[in-house]
Amino acid sequence: MAHRIITQAVIVGARVFGRAFQEAYRQANASSKYAQSSIGNSGGGSTSKNFVSSGLTLDEACKILNVKPPQGGKADIEEVMERFKRLFDVNEPAKGGSFYLQSKILRARERIELEVREAEEAAEREAEVKDGWKPKLWKDR
Repeated sequence: MAHRIITQAVIVGARVFGRAFQEAYRQANASSKYAQSSIGNSGGGSTSKNFVSSGLTLDEACKILNVKPPQGGKADIEEVMERFKRLFDVNEPAKGGSFYLQSKILRARERIELEVREAEEAAEREAEVKDGWKPKLWKDR
């Protein structure tokens, strides 16, 4: 009698676990397809529209740090760093702050820096194309 109850409990537990695993797999697969389609819709996976790794857009990052969005790839980095340091220190977990908010502040700073860095690299490429590539040649004398 006891072996029948134990067997039924094991079978029911395995079914519950199997269904939960199957549902988790479906959700992960759907999430993966959604991420792929959103990257495809943003024009080739450009990071200027969205930031897939943290899910933080440029507008959200600017709102978190309360700074103006970069205009033409130019941003006041000193102001961004000043706001970042102040907010990061205020939300120190040892001082009763929130680790979650601290991580959001860090990701916002990284997102703004990424945007500025990409704009600078694009400007350098455009300048190089405009001026032409001039390699430095060293000759042995």
